[in-house]
This record gives sequence, C-alpha cells and structure tokens, in this order.
Amino acid sequence: MKKQILAAIALASLGLGTLTANPALAAQRVRLNYRGFSRTVPVSLLEMLANTGESTGVLGGLLNQAGQDPNELRSVLTRPLAADPVVLDRALNSRPGEWVLDYLGQSIHTGAGTANRQALRAALVLSASDDGQITLLELLQNYPTEEVVLEGDNIQAAYNRLASFLRPLSVLFSWIF
Repeated sequence: MKKQILAAIALASLGLGTLTANPALAAQRVRLNYRGFSRTVPVSLLEMLANTGESTGVLGGLLNQAGQDPNELRSVLTRPLAADPVVLDRALNSRPGEWVLDYLGQSIHTGAGTANRQALRAALVLSASDDGQITLLELLQNYPTEEVVLEGDNIQAAYNRLASFLRPLSVLFSWIF
C-alpha cells in the first residue's frame, strides 16, 4: 500500500498520474544496445539473468554477438543503491537532480526520445519506494513506458554517476532522521 501511495504521489507530481491506474504500462521490453548491436529483449529475460545467471534466447545471442560477459550485466542489474524515496524525489526535482537525470537519460531513455527526464524520475522514485533501494533491474521494471532503451556500453558509467549522486543523499537522510 505504501508503494502505491508513493507511486501515485510521484507520478501525479510529474503529470503522469494516469500511469498508476494501469500497471501494464511498466516496461515490458528493453531495447538493449551493445557495441553497434541492438535487440529488443523482454524484461523477463533480464529478470531470469538476474535471478539465475542464465542468458538465453535473444539476450544470450546479443551478449554473445557483442562479446559481453553476462555476469557483468547481471552484476549491474542487481547491485543495489540505497535511496530514500522522499529525499530522492526532492533531490531529483532540483537543478543538480535534473542534470543527473539528463546524464542518466543518455543511457536509459524512452524509445521516442520524449519525456525522458520525467519517466526516469518516476522509475527511480518507484524503485526506491518499495525497499529503500534501487537496482537497474527495478528501474527497468518500473519504467513507465512499454519499451525502454538501455545503452549497454554506457550503463556502468551511468550507474556510477547515480551512485555518486545518491551517496550524499543517504548520508543526509540518516543524519536528519
């Protein structure tokens, strides 16, 4: 229930309130781009990689073609970052937060290239609202479009930038509360 309330608040503040009524608008597919190769992969294959370490089907083929180690992708998909959803929402609605969203949006974005900042902000806050942590897999699962584009070659740098942004926020939150 708490997650639904936070989701409604986050999405309403972004003007995306209609998305809360239809959870089917969460990303079902990820267009994964690696080293000049691009494939559309069901989120379920990324979930399977995260849970079992197995990369099969289209995902396995893409990773093999790109010479990408599935364990590296698995690590980035599942490595958690601590984030309080309320503090995160406030921080992402600041100028430095918007800059971080724009930077992350180069690696994780909508297929149409519109409303990237808003979609990414909503996905981040929703991901943190459940357990106070964000993983890339949760971010993809909570992305408020049917398809999300993931630039695999840049994702580690984007993850590091997000971690750098969140680190002082978690310290600030623990100090205040």
